[in-house]
Amino acid sequence: MPQRGNNTNGTRASALAAAFDRSEGTAAWPGCRTADAAPSAPPGEVELIGRPTRQRTEVLQALAHCQEFISAQLLHVGLLAAGSRVGLSTVYRTLTALVAVGRAEVLRDANGERLFRYRPDDDHRHYLLCRQCGISIPVDADPVETWADHIARTSGFADVQHTVELVGTCTGCTTERADH
Repeated sequence: MPQRGNNTNGTRASALAAAFDRSEGTAAWPGCRTADAAPSAPPGEVELIGRPTRQRTEVLQALAHCQEFISAQLLHVGLLAAGSRVGLSTVYRTLTALVAVGRAEVLRDANGERLFRYRPDDDHRHYLLCRQCGISIPVDADPVETWADHIARTSGFADVQHTVELVGTCTGCTTERADH
């Protein structure tokens, strides 16, 4: 079962900071990989978004450690807990630049907040996101891709991009809610 993800309230941010492993600078909160299981972004990848600074590299590596979608604020809290001095605006700019070059995916949660996830390859994916706990699972989106390609061909538009956001309530949260 996928790990639970990204509620964005203050309690969640506090738990994130407390759970961050300061000794290795590796995220240990739900949805992030441990140091031994974490892929790191390829060394030259940060150059895709401009000058390779320490701050951009830290943001990219932290995002690569997260298996689930994460908000910029929670990623920032984790970085601060690890001793980083990266500012929140740098986190936002770096994440936005990674999305622009195809190295991060972005979707909005039920509250409209943007959540980010590292994309290690060029595969475009769609996810189903639980509005309660933030869990995300990839879904077969071949029909969506076929439809988008058809619209692009028949409209005469070039460089067509699309966004599909599927949000619902996972079985774990549905069961929890029914039990209360």
